[in-house]
Amino acid sequence: MIQAFGLTSNSRKDLPPAVDDVSFEARAGRVTALLGATGAGKTSALRLMLELQQGRGITYFRGRPLHRIAHPSREVGVLMGDVPGHPARTVRGHLRMLCAAAGVPVRRADEVLEVVGLVSLRDERLGTLSRGMDRRLGLACALLADPHTLVLDEPADGLSSRESRWLHGMLRAHAAHGGAVLFTTSEPKEAARVADRVVTLEQGRLAADQEAQEFARTRLRPRVAVRSPHAARLAALLTKEARAAHRSVEVVREGGNRLSVYGSTCADVGEAAFRHGILVHQLADETGDMGPGAGFLPGDFLPGEEQARNSGHFPEEAVQAGQADAAAAESGELLGAGGDAKADGESRGDGLTLGNSGAHDDRAVQAAKGVSGDQASRDAHQEARGGSVEGGGRDASTPAKVVKPPVPLPPLPPPISVRSAPGPLRPLRYELRRATGISTGFLTTAAVLVTSALTAVLLARVGHTPQARLLAAWPRELPLPPAALGAGLLGALAFGDEFRHPALAADRGTVPRRLGLLTAKLVVAAVTALALALLAVGCDAEVLYLVYGRELTEVPGDWLALSASWFGLVIGCAWAGVLAAGIFRSTTAGLAAVVAVAVLGVPLVQKALEGASVRTAAGLPARLREVFLFQWPFGGERYLAGAVRVIAQPVGGALTLSLTVLLCAYLLTSLRSRVR
Repeated sequence: MIQAFGLTSNSRKDLPPAVDDVSFEARAGRVTALLGATGAGKTSALRLMLELQQGRGITYFRGRPLHRIAHPSREVGVLMGDVPGHPARTVRGHLRMLCAAAGVPVRRADEVLEVVGLVSLRDERLGTLSRGMDRRLGLACALLADPHTLVLDEPADGLSSRESRWLHGMLRAHAAHGGAVLFTTSEPKEAARVADRVVTLEQGRLAADQEAQEFARTRLRPRVAVRSPHAARLAALLTKEARAAHRSVEVVREGGNRLSVYGSTCADVGEAAFRHGILVHQLADETGDMGPGAGFLPGDFLPGEEQARNSGHFPEEAVQAGQADAAAAESGELLGAGGDAKADGESRGDGLTLGNSGAHDDRAVQAAKGVSGDQASRDAHQEARGGSVEGGGRDASTPAKVVKPPVPLPPLPPPISVRSAPGPLRPLRYELRRATGISTGFLTTAAVLVTSALTAVLLARVGHTPQARLLAAWPRELPLPPAALGAGLLGALAFGDEFRHPALAADRGTVPRRLGLLTAKLVVAAVTALALALLAVGCDAEVLYLVYGRELTEVPGDWLALSASWFGLVIGCAWAGVLAAGIFRSTTAGLAAVVAVAVLGVPLVQKALEGASVRTAAGLPARLREVFLFQWPFGGERYLAGAVRVIAQPVGGALTLSLTVLLCAYLLTSLRSRVR
């Protein structure tokens, strides 16, 4: 269960806090709705609970705060907003990447895809998904680590009625299996229809904490539900009579032949219809403003069916239902205005009551399992029609009994049993899947190679360029060669939007500022930069050979030192991009740091080296060998001397100092976040 105590956000300038001393519970096995208008503080409350926002208060998930849980993503599944990820990443690739981050088997991605109905779209790109499919993917991400608790922010926002019923059925199934579900909504009708308990926020404060039935009785407006083939005429008549009598009556067209009358009674509406000879098919009191789509009345059409009706293509069952309804109307079956109609409406469970009636749950489960809208509408029609026919043909005191076979709850992913990886393999797998799951890296590499080859050809044509700079395509006028800039860009892209994914942000084992994940990123960035450096030099040499011949492709005599300098430059730029993007949470900031090293850092190091000091570090390898009293294997003195010469150069010194500063800043921000 979830227990939130005293949630209070930090005060804003000249404004009250978005959340002020909010406390509530969300029990296991139940669905809890956090209700409030836009700006009431619902999202801020969730962010405070998940420790994603600074503030006061504490939240316990099954008796433990989130920062005391070893693997929070396996305790809490989170869905907040759209699924953040690269639009070019596939659905299956995105889930496999999150599997590596959460430390669960990769087969889990296919399991949750089957549960949420996205198997046929597993190769689709995230940028091509519709709103409903994006919600399904978000729920799959939340269920990936088999959490006990689901925390969702406006999960049904922007969904169609059918998609909303499917989503609500999944939430109900999760609660029925013993889990706790907490979701936010701004629609009272949705909260009353779906949740077992409703927590209401108003201007950041707790306004009410009630059971769904109590919420519907005390905080929602009663209304009269009317269904008539002459709905427009009846609406105009009721409005005219209310205006003449100076009464406050509101008539709302719900679509089709349905009306919702607020501020009146069944008796008044029925008498008005009788006086003017208007046929009424349904007339009943409803407790709560359920609104459109709360439950389809007999004879109504699901979204998309009205078009089929107009075109003449209609399912056989729906045609039979319409004929039966018309026959009932011709025989004069008019529902009276009184308690019998209300009882009949409540017994049907088609949205007239706010409890968890069996009929309503059956329709929600059918929608969740993918049953067509025609079938769900037919079941609701048969159930409601059975009650009305029995009421008309028998004694009024004899209740109608409709026996329906029990419908099983929609399936959930099977439980998993996983262990945390003892080494850095989990973040390394995550980083590899993140880097190779999209085409950005490959496109960047191709652009760098083309630019580098063209630059080398132009430098060779102009002349007066040293052989080393010619192979690296590094003009003297540019601070960095194309390969170094490309490596820095790939490093800056390492911290992308997927690290802001709520399912990962809640998990203290996969947040960006962990050293294990940073090490994995540095390793992958170094390997990528090394491959890019080799490809750039090879591509430049090949193009120069094809255009100008073998003269410009000769290997310099000091190729070992030049290679060390070249590889050090490219890898250093990649690492600078990784560290800067991790500190500032921005790809642009990471690339800016790479350019700043060459534009600002190199001139400062050059001025420092041009000082009065004339001492050098000559003979350092030999002195180190004397100190450590052992022989360097495989001629290690040469490699050490080459590394010292690289660092002694202005570019190498600037990169070394910049990487040291960035690493210290990264560690400082990591320690500061832990202290908080």
